[in-house]
Amino acid sequence: MKEKFRDNAFRKNSLDQISLINEIVEDYQRQGYDLSLRQLYYQLVAGGHIENSEKSYKNIGTLVGNGRLAGLIDWNAINDRTRIFHANSGDYHGPCSVDVRSAVRREIEDCFGNHTWSRQPFHVEVWVEKDALSEVIAAAAEERDVAYFACRGFASLSALYEAAERLKCWRDEGKDCVVIYLGDHDPSGLEMTRDIADKLSMFGAVADIQRIALNLDQIREYNPPPNPAKETDSRFQGYVERYGPESWELDALKPQVLHRLIVEKISAYYDDGINAENIKEMEEHRREQWDKYSKILALIDEQTA
Repeated sequence: MKEKFRDNAFRKNSLDQISLINEIVEDYQRQGYDLSLRQLYYQLVAGGHIENSEKSYKNIGTLVGNGRLAGLIDWNAINDRTRIFHANSGDYHGPCSVDVRSAVRREIEDCFGNHTWSRQPFHVEVWVEKDALSEVIAAAAEERDVAYFACRGFASLSALYEAAERLKCWRDEGKDCVVIYLGDHDPSGLEMTRDIADKLSMFGAVADIQRIALNLDQIREYNPPPNPAKETDSRFQGYVERYGPESWELDALKPQVLHRLIVEKISAYYDDGINAENIKEMEEHRREQWDKYSKILALIDEQTA
């Protein structure tokens, strides 16, 4: 789907490249495939349209991003396979099995299981800047049955567009969306938080971005070892004027501290009373419906015996 979010004045050679990109995209779509940015780049190189260089790869990435924002390139055609969103138990249950008995059992589990957040007023996700901290984040998020995502630096347009579509769906279901974010305290790390908020808003998603680490209060409390802020970062001067020349990495906090920060923040959006009512109602519903599904399973067994 092509969707416009920004006006861009492209030069003719850029429009020609966008036409080539769309030809490649459409060819892959006809065959039932989607593309990664790296695959698209190599298709353009193989066709002799661009040179094989890191600069060319970055230029194509920029052009694809601008083309998408201008509504000229399909958002769903080029996937970011390096950034994987990990859903919670209530978000997605996978495709149904072709086996009828398994499909019925999955229907029972999906319809009558206790999805922890199904009646909570909030939809909560945990995002972290670094893939290296995924295991730490996953342990805390999964403990409270919350989805999590490693941005791997600045989150890509693909990842943010998909996140916005997901958050809009939750909003349509009446939930207030919250993104709990953790990142480095350095020029780029702070900008990443702002970039996420800006892009999600541009894509039409309403979400409360809660940066819970690494913040100045934690730096004062835990005294992690500092690093010199990178002078080559374009945001260096503004950062130094506000925070001084030192920066701090999220990795310097102990895993137990990160785990506690995440769980405590998630808990602030979770109503135990609602969940108790949910469990009670689901148990009653399960008892009422189980006889019906048991008869279906018995009939399947009888016909397949």
